[in-house]
Amino acid sequence: MSGASGRVLVVDDNKVIRQLIRVNLELEGFEVVTAADGAECLEVVHQVSPDVITLDVMMPRLDGLRTAERLRSDPRTSRLPVAIISACNQYEVETGLAAGVDAFLAKPFEPAELVRVVRQLLHREAPPSADGSREPGRAGSTRS
Repeated sequence: MSGASGRVLVVDDNKVIRQLIRVNLELEGFEVVTAADGAECLEVVHQVSPDVITLDVMMPRLDGLRTAERLRSDPRTSRLPVAIISACNQYEVETGLAAGVDAFLAKPFEPAELVRVVRQLLHREAPPSADGSREPGRAGSTRS
């Protein structure tokens, strides 16, 4: 493993947006894997073992909200931080919260905001380090 600051699985059916998210996260040192829709996300999530997942809502086959519900209902992914990146209307936010989504980022988003949301989710997983520095959250698997 390289000293990446975390692995993010980016799920969006729009190739342009996938690339946009990938580039912005890679510039910040994240490792990025992409999937084209929720069904593909669920197929690859166990091989990829991401630290954070970003989901678009409107996707063919399996939309982001149903994908989030599936991730939450699987014990292997139930604690995985999930961010919805979409229009974020009231329906999406309410349904997403009910499904256990951790964060919402409205499109069109600011790259800096994207990075901030992903970092926040990543470090929420990690036990806070004693000196408060941003240590990558890979120290001892503390998933209780």
